[in-house]
Amino acid sequence: MVTYFCLDINVDCLKDSVNVTWKIRPDLVPYAARFFLGSCVPSHLTVLSTGEGEAVFNYKLHDCKFRKLMKGKRFIYQNDLTYRPQAKSKPAAFTYHIECVHKRSVGWVPPFLIPGSTVVEGHGRLVFHMELLNAELSGVATTNVIPLGSFIPIWAAVEQKSHQPLLLFLEECVAATTPELQPDSQVYPIITNKGCLLDGKRGKSRFLPRYHSSAIVLYLQTFKFGLGEEVYIHCKLAAWDPDVLNESKKACHYVKESGRL
Repeated sequence: MVTYFCLDINVDCLKDSVNVTWKIRPDLVPYAARFFLGSCVPSHLTVLSTGEGEAVFNYKLHDCKFRKLMKGKRFIYQNDLTYRPQAKSKPAAFTYHIECVHKRSVGWVPPFLIPGSTVVEGHGRLVFHMELLNAELSGVATTNVIPLGSFIPIWAAVEQKSHQPLLLFLEECVAATTPELQPDSQVYPIITNKGCLLDGKRGKSRFLPRYHSSAIVLYLQTFKFGLGEEVYIHCKLAAWDPDVLNESKKACHYVKESGRL
């Protein structure tokens, strides 16, 4: 594995950020978006005269899911460089551990020893995304023509940004023959009852295991509806605090083997 990836990696630890330069082979340059520092993609890519690529990750130490440890008089920030040619649910094809060590400032006190109280409150609009994925779940689909009986991976996500951790749900989804739902629109229900996938009893549709709480993938088997017409899928999304859940917040599908949801 190490010989497959030429280990030309340079890590520059700064006061509150890190700059990582990773030289990648020419045949891997088209897949630069599959290289990660923790949860972050390259912030910049340069194609060199040799055909090789130079992927640069320039991020703050509180980004990209850095792990912060305190050991003695030092703070240790840890993360992994990975190459993931497949979906994030699959193991990385290559992993390289990086670490930045900083001396703890004089007089520093752990936050949990500082008396006081606080209320966490968030304001602002959430940004949601939905896309059709390709069959390998490695990127956005290049076509919206899906053969009958095959599967449509439908990806939805909410941007975390500075919000508390969010858990995303597909509360309702219907198929329709119109890009905008109208009172007289012909519809085919897919998800109802605040997150229950109906098609699991008729076909093999299901939710795939989550790779992150703020994203969800519906693996929908195509069905007969609106033959000869374009079909649009309309969904209602909800993002919720994962620590405050109830029965109305769910993502369930029918498992035929066990006969249970």
